[in-house]
Amino acid sequence: MGLFDKLFNFGKSAEEESNDVEDTSGIRFGRYSDNNKTLTKTNQWYVAEDLYKSKKFNECIEAFFDYLRDEKEDNVKLVKDGSNYSFEIYQGTKIVHGTINDQEVKASVSLAKMEKPSIPVMRRLLEMNFSLYYARFALNEDKLCMLFDSPKEIASPNKLYYGLKELATKADKQDDLLLTDFASLQAVDDSHVAVFDKNEQTVKYHYFKKWIDDTLQQIDELNQDSFSGGIAYMLLTLIYRLDFMITPEGKLLNEIERINNLYWTNKEEKTAVERNQLLKEAFRKLVAWPEEEVKKYFYRAKATFAITLPKSYNDVIESIRSSKDNMLWYRENKYEGIAHRVLEYGLSYPQYSYSLPKPVTDLYKLYMQVNHAPFFEELGIKPSYIQSGKLNTDRIKASINAIILEFKDKFPKLTLDTNKLNFSNLLDFNITLMTEMETLNFDNK
Repeated sequence: MGLFDKLFNFGKSAEEESNDVEDTSGIRFGRYSDNNKTLTKTNQWYVAEDLYKSKKFNECIEAFFDYLRDEKEDNVKLVKDGSNYSFEIYQGTKIVHGTINDQEVKASVSLAKMEKPSIPVMRRLLEMNFSLYYARFALNEDKLCMLFDSPKEIASPNKLYYGLKELATKADKQDDLLLTDFASLQAVDDSHVAVFDKNEQTVKYHYFKKWIDDTLQQIDELNQDSFSGGIAYMLLTLIYRLDFMITPEGKLLNEIERINNLYWTNKEEKTAVERNQLLKEAFRKLVAWPEEEVKKYFYRAKATFAITLPKSYNDVIESIRSSKDNMLWYRENKYEGIAHRVLEYGLSYPQYSYSLPKPVTDLYKLYMQVNHAPFFEELGIKPSYIQSGKLNTDRIKASINAIILEFKDKFPKLTLDTNKLNFSNLLDFNITLMTEMETLNFDNK
Protein backbone atom coordinates (compact mmCIF):
# COMPACT_ATOMS: atom_id res chain seq x y z
CA MET A 1 0.00 0.00 0.00
CA GLY A 2 1.40 3.38 -0.99
CA LEU A 3 1.61 6.53 1.10
CA PHE A 4 -1.55 8.06 -0.37
CA ASP A 5 -3.44 4.79 0.07
CA LYS A 6 -2.48 4.74 3.75
CA LEU A 7 -3.47 8.36 4.24
CA PHE A 8 -6.78 8.18 2.42
CA ASN A 9 -7.64 4.45 2.83
CA PHE A 10 -8.05 4.26 -0.95
CA GLY A 11 -11.70 5.20 -0.57
CA LYS A 12 -12.57 2.27 1.70
CA SER A 13 -15.40 2.45 4.20
CA ALA A 14 -14.90 1.39 7.83
CA GLU A 15 -16.78 -1.82 7.12
CA GLU A 16 -14.50 -2.63 4.19
CA GLU A 17 -11.42 -1.94 6.30
CA SER A 18 -12.77 -4.33 8.97
CA ASN A 19 -13.28 -7.02 6.36
CA ASP A 20 -9.59 -6.77 5.45
CA VAL A 21 -8.61 -8.42 8.73
CA GLU A 22 -11.62 -10.58 9.51
CA ASP A 23 -13.15 -13.59 7.75
CA THR A 24 -16.89 -12.89 7.58
CA SER A 25 -17.83 -15.88 5.41
CA GLY A 26 -19.17 -18.02 8.25
CA ILE A 27 -17.19 -21.01 6.97
CA ARG A 28 -15.49 -22.78 9.86
CA PHE A 29 -12.12 -24.50 9.65
CA GLY A 30 -10.78 -27.24 11.88
CA ARG A 31 -12.44 -28.92 14.82
CA TYR A 32 -14.23 -27.10 17.60
CA SER A 33 -12.09 -26.28 20.62
CA ASP A 34 -13.41 -25.31 24.05
CA ASN A 35 -9.91 -24.04 24.82
CA ASN A 36 -10.86 -20.67 23.36
CA LYS A 37 -13.05 -19.19 26.06
CA THR A 38 -12.83 -15.53 26.96
CA LEU A 39 -11.64 -14.44 30.39
CA THR A 40 -15.25 -13.79 31.42
CA LYS A 41 -16.29 -17.31 30.42
CA THR A 42 -13.28 -18.87 32.12
CA ASN A 43 -14.12 -17.06 35.35
CA GLN A 44 -17.59 -18.63 35.32
CA TRP A 45 -15.95 -21.99 36.01
CA TYR A 46 -14.45 -20.70 39.24
CA VAL A 47 -17.76 -19.07 40.16
CA ALA A 48 -19.51 -22.43 39.67
CA GLU A 49 -16.92 -24.21 41.86
CA ASP A 50 -17.35 -21.66 44.68
CA LEU A 51 -21.15 -21.96 44.50
CA TYR A 52 -20.95 -25.73 44.63
CA LYS A 53 -18.73 -25.61 47.73
CA SER A 54 -21.31 -23.27 49.31
CA LYS A 55 -24.04 -25.84 48.47
CA LYS A 56 -25.84 -23.30 46.27
CA PHE A 57 -26.58 -26.01 43.72
CA ASN A 58 -29.01 -24.14 41.44
CA GLU A 59 -26.75 -21.13 41.17
CA CYS A 60 -23.86 -23.51 40.50
CA ILE A 61 -25.81 -25.16 37.67
CA GLU A 62 -26.53 -21.80 36.04
CA ALA A 63 -22.90 -20.66 36.24
CA PHE A 64 -21.69 -24.02 34.90
CA PHE A 65 -23.97 -23.95 31.87
CA ASP A 66 -23.01 -20.33 31.20
CA TYR A 67 -19.38 -21.52 31.17
CA LEU A 68 -20.27 -24.25 28.65
CA ARG A 69 -22.25 -22.01 26.34
CA ASP A 70 -20.52 -20.53 23.32
CA GLU A 71 -22.66 -17.68 22.00
CA LYS A 72 -21.15 -17.93 18.51
CA GLU A 73 -21.98 -21.64 18.32
CA ASP A 74 -25.36 -21.35 20.11
CA ASN A 75 -24.48 -24.80 21.38
CA VAL A 76 -26.04 -24.95 24.86
CA LYS A 77 -29.57 -24.18 26.01
CA LEU A 78 -30.71 -24.09 29.65
CA VAL A 79 -34.35 -23.42 30.55
CA LYS A 80 -35.38 -22.77 34.15
CA ASP A 81 -38.82 -23.80 35.48
CA GLY A 82 -39.07 -22.91 39.15
CA SER A 83 -36.34 -24.92 40.87
CA ASN A 84 -36.08 -27.35 37.93
CA TYR A 85 -34.19 -27.10 34.65
CA SER A 86 -34.12 -28.66 31.22
CA PHE A 87 -31.14 -28.42 28.88
CA GLU A 88 -29.79 -29.26 25.45
CA ILE A 89 -26.13 -29.67 24.51
CA TYR A 90 -25.09 -29.88 20.83
CA GLN A 91 -22.15 -32.05 19.79
CA GLY A 92 -21.79 -32.81 16.09
CA THR A 93 -24.74 -34.83 14.84
CA LYS A 94 -26.02 -35.44 18.37
CA ILE A 95 -28.10 -33.44 20.84
CA VAL A 96 -27.87 -34.28 24.55
CA HIS A 97 -31.22 -33.75 26.28
CA GLY A 98 -31.30 -33.40 30.05
CA THR A 99 -33.32 -32.46 33.11
CA ILE A 100 -32.35 -31.29 36.59
CA ASN A 101 -34.62 -31.43 39.63
CA ASP A 102 -34.03 -31.19 43.37
CA GLN A 103 -32.71 -34.76 43.50
CA GLU A 104 -30.68 -35.50 40.36
CA VAL A 105 -29.19 -34.52 37.03
CA LYS A 106 -30.19 -36.77 34.11
CA ALA A 107 -29.04 -36.66 30.48
CA SER A 108 -29.57 -38.86 27.44
CA VAL A 109 -28.72 -38.90 23.75
CA SER A 110 -30.14 -41.10 20.96
CA LEU A 111 -27.62 -42.91 18.77
CA ALA A 112 -29.62 -44.84 16.18
CA LYS A 113 -32.92 -46.56 15.55
CA MET A 114 -32.93 -50.37 15.67
CA GLU A 115 -36.24 -51.73 14.41
CA LYS A 116 -35.24 -55.38 14.94
CA PRO A 117 -33.07 -56.68 17.80
CA SER A 118 -29.49 -57.32 16.73
CA ILE A 119 -27.15 -59.47 18.80
CA PRO A 120 -23.96 -58.10 17.11
CA VAL A 121 -25.03 -54.53 17.84
CA MET A 122 -25.87 -55.28 21.47
CA ARG A 123 -22.59 -57.14 21.94
CA ARG A 124 -20.69 -54.13 20.57
CA LEU A 125 -22.40 -51.76 23.02
CA LEU A 126 -21.98 -54.12 25.97
CA GLU A 127 -18.23 -54.33 25.33
CA MET A 128 -17.93 -50.55 25.00
CA ASN A 129 -19.73 -50.02 28.32
CA PHE A 130 -16.63 -51.26 30.12
CA SER A 131 -14.55 -48.39 28.69
CA LEU A 132 -16.89 -45.65 29.97
CA TYR A 133 -16.36 -43.80 33.25
CA TYR A 134 -19.55 -41.74 33.60
CA ALA A 135 -22.04 -42.73 30.89
CA ARG A 136 -23.53 -46.03 29.71
CA PHE A 137 -25.18 -47.43 26.60
CA ALA A 138 -28.84 -48.46 26.83
CA LEU A 139 -31.86 -49.44 24.75
CA ASN A 140 -34.99 -47.28 24.95
CA GLU A 141 -37.77 -49.08 23.01
CA ASP A 142 -36.38 -49.18 19.45
CA LYS A 143 -33.62 -46.58 19.99
CA LEU A 144 -30.02 -47.13 21.01
CA CYS A 145 -28.99 -44.39 23.39
CA MET A 146 -26.46 -43.28 26.00
CA LEU A 147 -27.31 -42.14 29.53
CA PHE A 148 -25.68 -40.12 32.29
CA ASP A 149 -27.08 -39.31 35.71
CA SER A 150 -25.87 -38.09 39.07
CA PRO A 151 -27.40 -37.11 42.41
CA LYS A 152 -27.57 -33.33 42.39
CA GLU A 153 -25.65 -32.87 45.63
CA ILE A 154 -22.54 -34.58 44.22
CA ALA A 155 -22.84 -33.10 40.69
CA SER A 156 -19.79 -30.87 40.99
CA PRO A 157 -18.72 -28.77 37.99
CA ASN A 158 -15.86 -31.22 37.45
CA LYS A 159 -18.15 -34.27 37.41
CA LEU A 160 -20.71 -32.53 35.21
CA TYR A 161 -18.08 -31.43 32.71
CA TYR A 162 -16.39 -34.79 32.27
CA GLY A 163 -19.62 -36.75 32.48
CA LEU A 164 -21.42 -34.68 29.88
CA LYS A 165 -18.30 -34.51 27.70
CA GLU A 166 -17.98 -38.30 27.68
CA LEU A 167 -21.67 -38.67 26.90
CA ALA A 168 -21.64 -36.10 24.07
CA THR A 169 -18.35 -36.94 22.37
CA LYS A 170 -18.73 -40.72 22.57
CA ALA A 171 -22.27 -40.51 21.20
CA ASP A 172 -21.19 -38.27 18.32
CA LYS A 173 -18.43 -40.72 17.46
CA GLN A 174 -20.33 -43.97 17.92
CA ASP A 175 -23.45 -43.07 15.95
CA ASP A 176 -21.31 -42.69 12.80
CA LEU A 177 -19.45 -45.95 13.46
CA LEU A 178 -22.62 -47.89 14.26
CA LEU A 179 -24.41 -46.66 11.13
CA THR A 180 -21.35 -47.52 9.03
CA ASP A 181 -20.85 -51.00 10.51
CA PHE A 182 -24.50 -52.09 10.81
CA ALA A 183 -26.70 -51.46 7.77
CA SER A 184 -29.86 -52.35 9.72
CA LEU A 185 -29.56 -49.23 11.92
CA GLN A 186 -31.12 -45.89 10.99
CA ALA A 187 -30.00 -42.35 11.81
CA VAL A 188 -31.99 -40.34 14.36
CA ASP A 189 -32.01 -36.75 15.66
CA ASP A 190 -29.58 -35.38 13.05
CA SER A 191 -31.85 -32.86 11.32
CA HIS A 192 -30.03 -29.93 12.97
CA VAL A 193 -26.84 -30.33 10.91
CA ALA A 194 -26.23 -27.80 8.13
CA VAL A 195 -25.13 -29.11 4.72
CA PHE A 196 -22.45 -27.01 2.98
CA ASP A 197 -23.85 -24.71 0.32
CA LYS A 198 -23.27 -25.69 -3.29
CA ASN A 199 -20.16 -23.55 -3.86
CA GLU A 200 -18.50 -24.76 -0.66
CA GLN A 201 -19.27 -28.37 -1.62
CA THR A 202 -17.87 -27.87 -5.13
CA VAL A 203 -14.68 -26.10 -4.02
CA LYS A 204 -13.95 -28.47 -1.17
CA TYR A 205 -14.52 -31.57 -3.28
CA HIS A 206 -12.25 -30.18 -6.01
CA TYR A 207 -9.40 -29.56 -3.56
CA PHE A 208 -10.06 -32.83 -1.71
CA LYS A 209 -9.25 -34.66 -4.95
CA LYS A 210 -6.58 -32.23 -6.12
CA TRP A 211 -4.52 -32.31 -2.93
CA ILE A 212 -4.59 -36.11 -2.77
CA ASP A 213 -3.85 -36.61 -6.49
CA ASP A 214 -1.06 -34.01 -6.53
CA THR A 215 0.57 -35.44 -3.42
CA LEU A 216 0.50 -39.01 -4.72
CA GLN A 217 1.92 -37.91 -8.09
CA GLN A 218 4.74 -35.93 -6.47
CA ILE A 219 5.60 -38.88 -4.21
CA ASP A 220 5.70 -41.33 -7.13
CA GLU A 221 8.41 -39.18 -8.72
CA LEU A 222 10.70 -39.56 -5.67
CA ASN A 223 13.01 -42.36 -4.60
CA GLN A 224 10.89 -44.16 -1.99
CA ASP A 225 13.91 -45.15 0.14
CA SER A 226 16.15 -42.08 0.20
CA PHE A 227 13.15 -39.71 0.47
CA SER A 228 11.16 -41.80 2.96
CA GLY A 229 11.30 -39.04 5.57
CA GLY A 230 10.11 -36.33 3.20
CA ILE A 231 7.37 -38.60 1.85
CA ALA A 232 6.12 -39.25 5.38
CA TYR A 233 5.91 -35.49 5.99
CA MET A 234 3.99 -35.04 2.73
CA LEU A 235 1.44 -37.74 3.56
CA LEU A 236 0.90 -36.72 7.18
CA THR A 237 0.62 -33.04 6.24
CA LEU A 238 -2.01 -34.03 3.67
CA ILE A 239 -4.07 -35.77 6.38
CA TYR A 240 -4.00 -32.76 8.67
CA ARG A 241 -4.68 -30.30 5.83
CA LEU A 242 -7.76 -32.26 4.75
CA ASP A 243 -9.03 -32.34 8.30
CA PHE A 244 -8.59 -28.60 8.87
CA MET A 245 -9.53 -27.24 5.44
CA ILE A 246 -12.24 -29.67 4.28
CA THR A 247 -13.66 -30.39 7.79
CA PRO A 248 -15.26 -33.72 6.81
CA GLU A 249 -17.65 -35.50 9.15
CA GLY A 250 -19.05 -38.99 9.63
CA LYS A 251 -17.56 -41.87 7.68
CA LEU A 252 -15.15 -39.62 5.77
CA LEU A 253 -13.71 -38.22 9.00
CA ASN A 254 -13.39 -41.73 10.42
CA GLU A 255 -11.47 -42.83 7.32
CA ILE A 256 -9.04 -39.90 7.56
CA GLU A 257 -8.46 -40.73 11.24
CA ARG A 258 -7.90 -44.38 10.31
CA ILE A 259 -5.27 -43.40 7.72
CA ASN A 260 -3.48 -41.30 10.32
CA ASN A 261 -3.48 -44.25 12.73
CA LEU A 262 -1.93 -46.47 10.05
CA TYR A 263 1.24 -44.44 10.33
CA TRP A 264 1.47 -44.12 14.11
CA THR A 265 0.17 -47.51 15.34
CA ASN A 266 2.95 -50.02 16.08
CA LYS A 267 5.39 -47.59 14.49
CA GLU A 268 8.45 -49.51 15.69
CA GLU A 269 7.38 -52.70 13.89
CA LYS A 270 7.40 -51.23 10.36
CA THR A 271 9.95 -49.26 8.36
CA ALA A 272 9.17 -45.74 7.15
CA VAL A 273 8.88 -47.05 3.59
CA GLU A 274 6.32 -49.67 4.68
CA ARG A 275 4.25 -47.15 6.60
CA ASN A 276 4.36 -44.72 3.68
CA GLN A 277 3.12 -47.48 1.39
CA LEU A 278 0.17 -48.18 3.68
CA LEU A 279 -0.81 -44.52 3.61
CA LYS A 280 -0.44 -44.25 -0.17
CA GLU A 281 -2.68 -47.28 -0.73
CA ALA A 282 -5.27 -45.90 1.67
CA PHE A 283 -5.28 -42.52 -0.07
CA ARG A 284 -5.67 -44.16 -3.49
CA LYS A 285 -8.77 -45.94 -2.21
CA LEU A 286 -10.08 -42.78 -0.58
CA VAL A 287 -9.70 -40.59 -3.67
CA ALA A 288 -11.61 -43.25 -5.64
CA TRP A 289 -14.74 -42.78 -3.55
CA PRO A 290 -17.69 -41.60 -5.71
CA GLU A 291 -18.20 -37.84 -5.60
CA GLU A 292 -21.65 -38.08 -4.05
CA GLU A 293 -20.38 -40.44 -1.35
CA VAL A 294 -17.71 -37.90 -0.37
CA LYS A 295 -20.13 -34.97 -0.39
CA LYS A 296 -22.53 -36.84 1.94
CA TYR A 297 -20.12 -35.99 4.73
CA PHE A 298 -19.78 -32.30 3.88
CA TYR A 299 -21.90 -30.77 6.61
CA ARG A 300 -21.45 -28.46 9.56
CA ALA A 301 -22.69 -29.07 13.09
CA LYS A 302 -22.44 -27.27 16.41
CA ALA A 303 -20.13 -28.54 19.13
CA THR A 304 -19.61 -27.96 22.84
CA PHE A 305 -16.59 -30.09 23.70
CA ALA A 306 -13.21 -30.52 22.02
CA ILE A 307 -12.38 -34.06 20.89
CA THR A 308 -8.69 -33.43 21.63
CA LEU A 309 -7.05 -32.40 24.90
CA PRO A 310 -5.10 -29.22 25.69
CA LYS A 311 -1.33 -29.54 25.81
CA SER A 312 1.46 -27.33 27.03
CA TYR A 313 2.45 -24.76 24.43
CA ASN A 314 5.96 -26.19 24.74
CA ASP A 315 4.70 -29.15 22.68
CA VAL A 316 3.74 -26.75 19.89
CA ILE A 317 7.13 -25.04 20.10
CA GLU A 318 8.86 -28.41 19.87
CA SER A 319 6.85 -29.31 16.75
CA ILE A 320 7.73 -25.96 15.13
CA ARG A 321 11.44 -26.25 15.88
CA SER A 322 11.63 -29.84 14.67
CA SER A 323 9.96 -29.01 11.37
CA LYS A 324 12.26 -26.01 10.83
CA ASP A 325 15.33 -28.17 11.44
CA ASN A 326 14.10 -30.99 9.19
CA MET A 327 13.20 -28.55 6.42
CA LEU A 328 16.75 -27.27 5.99
CA TRP A 329 18.14 -30.12 3.88
CA TYR A 330 15.25 -29.92 1.41
CA ARG A 331 15.63 -26.17 1.12
CA GLU A 332 19.39 -26.31 0.61
CA ASN A 333 19.02 -29.04 -2.03
CA LYS A 334 16.33 -27.17 -4.00
CA TYR A 335 13.35 -29.35 -2.98
CA GLU A 336 11.33 -26.30 -2.00
CA GLY A 337 7.98 -28.08 -2.39
CA ILE A 338 8.93 -30.66 0.23
CA ALA A 339 10.39 -27.91 2.44
CA HIS A 340 6.97 -26.22 2.45
CA ARG A 341 5.26 -29.49 3.43
CA VAL A 342 7.70 -30.07 6.29
CA LEU A 343 7.07 -26.55 7.63
CA GLU A 344 3.31 -26.94 7.31
CA TYR A 345 3.54 -30.13 9.33
CA GLY A 346 5.12 -28.17 12.19
CA LEU A 347 1.87 -26.25 12.71
CA SER A 348 -0.68 -28.74 11.37
CA TYR A 349 0.34 -31.67 13.59
CA PRO A 350 -0.40 -29.85 16.88
CA GLN A 351 -3.53 -28.29 15.36
CA TYR A 352 -4.81 -31.79 14.55
CA SER A 353 -3.62 -33.47 17.74
CA TYR A 354 -4.25 -30.93 20.51
CA SER A 355 -6.90 -28.48 21.66
CA LEU A 356 -5.00 -25.23 21.10
CA PRO A 357 -5.61 -21.69 22.37
CA LYS A 358 -7.62 -19.73 19.82
CA PRO A 359 -4.79 -17.31 18.91
CA VAL A 360 -2.67 -20.27 17.78
CA THR A 361 -5.48 -21.70 15.66
CA ASP A 362 -6.15 -18.26 14.16
CA LEU A 363 -2.47 -17.81 13.29
CA TYR A 364 -2.44 -21.29 11.75
CA LYS A 365 -5.49 -20.38 9.66
CA LEU A 366 -3.70 -17.21 8.49
CA TYR A 367 -0.66 -19.34 7.61
CA MET A 368 -2.87 -21.66 5.55
CA GLN A 369 -4.65 -18.74 3.92
CA VAL A 370 -1.32 -17.29 2.82
CA ASN A 371 0.00 -20.64 1.56
CA HIS A 372 -3.20 -21.90 -0.07
CA ALA A 373 -4.68 -18.64 -1.30
CA PRO A 374 -6.64 -20.04 -4.32
CA PHE A 375 -8.63 -22.39 -2.05
CA PHE A 376 -9.76 -19.56 0.21
CA GLU A 377 -10.40 -17.19 -2.68
CA GLU A 378 -12.63 -19.71 -4.46
CA LEU A 379 -14.61 -20.08 -1.24
CA GLY A 380 -15.09 -16.32 -1.24
CA ILE A 381 -13.19 -15.80 1.99
CA LYS A 382 -11.61 -12.45 2.75
CA PRO A 383 -9.12 -11.00 3.31
CA SER A 384 -6.85 -12.02 0.47
CA TYR A 385 -3.22 -12.00 1.58
CA ILE A 386 -1.75 -12.36 -1.91
CA GLN A 387 -1.99 -9.50 -4.41
CA SER A 388 -0.40 -9.64 -7.86
CA GLY A 389 1.56 -12.69 -6.77
CA LYS A 390 3.10 -10.93 -3.76
CA LEU A 391 2.43 -11.03 -0.04
CA ASN A 392 0.27 -8.15 1.17
CA THR A 393 2.49 -7.00 4.03
CA ASP A 394 0.12 -4.46 5.61
CA ARG A 395 -2.89 -6.76 5.51
CA ILE A 396 -1.00 -9.71 7.02
CA LYS A 397 0.40 -7.54 9.79
CA ALA A 398 -3.04 -6.09 10.54
CA SER A 399 -4.57 -9.56 10.80
CA ILE A 400 -1.81 -10.84 13.09
CA ASN A 401 -2.17 -7.82 15.36
CA ALA A 402 -5.95 -8.31 15.51
CA ILE A 403 -5.49 -11.99 16.47
CA ILE A 404 -3.14 -11.08 19.31
CA LEU A 405 -5.29 -8.19 20.52
CA GLU A 406 -8.49 -10.26 20.76
CA PHE A 407 -7.21 -12.30 23.71
CA LYS A 408 -4.99 -9.68 25.34
CA ASP A 409 -7.18 -9.57 28.46
CA LYS A 410 -6.81 -13.34 28.96
CA PHE A 411 -3.14 -13.51 27.97
CA PRO A 412 -1.62 -10.11 28.87
CA LYS A 413 1.91 -11.22 27.91
CA LEU A 414 0.90 -12.39 24.44
CA THR A 415 2.85 -10.53 21.74
CA LEU A 416 4.13 -11.20 18.23
CA ASP A 417 6.59 -8.77 16.63
CA THR A 418 5.43 -8.42 13.01
CA ASN A 419 8.49 -6.26 12.24
CA LYS A 420 10.61 -9.41 12.43
CA LEU A 421 8.67 -11.14 9.64
CA ASN A 422 10.39 -11.51 6.26
CA PHE A 423 7.98 -10.84 3.38
CA SER A 424 10.50 -11.22 0.55
CA ASN A 425 9.21 -14.68 -0.41
CA LEU A 426 6.76 -17.29 0.84
CA LEU A 427 9.29 -19.68 2.38
CA ASP A 428 11.06 -16.95 4.34
CA PHE A 429 7.71 -15.62 5.54
CA ASN A 430 6.69 -19.08 6.76
CA ILE A 431 9.98 -19.57 8.60
CA THR A 432 9.94 -16.17 10.30
CA LEU A 433 6.25 -16.43 11.28
CA MET A 434 6.86 -19.82 12.86
CA THR A 435 9.99 -18.47 14.60
CA GLU A 436 7.93 -15.66 16.13
CA MET A 437 5.21 -18.14 17.13
CA GLU A 438 7.83 -19.93 19.22
CA THR A 439 7.93 -16.86 21.47
CA LEU A 440 4.19 -16.67 22.20
CA ASN A 441 3.55 -16.39 25.95
CA PHE A 442 0.24 -17.78 27.20
CA ASP A 443 0.80 -17.01 30.88
CA ASN A 444 -2.41 -15.50 32.21
CA LYS A 445 -0.81 -13.52 35.03
